Amino acid sequence: MTKDNAPPTLLPTRLPGTPRVPDAQRMAAARAFAIEAARHFANTRCQNVVVLDMLGLSPVTDFLVIGTGTSPRQMRSVCDQLEDLAAPKGHVKLSRTGDESGAWIVIDFVDVVCHTFSPESRSYYDLDNLWGDAKRVEWQDPSTAAKA
Repeated sequence: MTKDNAPPTLLPTRLPGTPRVPDAQRMAAARAFAIEAARHFANTRCQNVVVLDMLGLSPVTDFLVIGTGTSPRQMRSVCDQLEDLAAPKGHVKLSRTGDESGAWIVIDFVDVVCHTFSPESRSYYDLDNLWGDAKRVEWQDPSTAAKA
């Protein structure tokens, strides 16, 4: 207590707008889930799948997974299945949103944010270039990548 009996003011663990402090176990789980999400995207016909390591660049997430879908229906199915894959592993969806035309869908799992875009929307929003400073994470299984 302070001298006037008011409780001490607690400072936030991080200031708004600053990158989150990495926790090794949380980061490992987030990286593994981002890789699993990318593989799921690729296995369900998404194209040009990329995983970006946002550590030190974003105050809101650690990894971005970006993929280009083939149709609005396919994109919705991919995202529905991803939510089903994530929940049992403790990656609970914070939110999911998309536009009415089916041009993009984003799911926020906090540590991992997953985007699916139509080809036109992927080009328009250009997240790959926007986050060009982010390191790309190798997500392909080496045994299947060699066959491609």
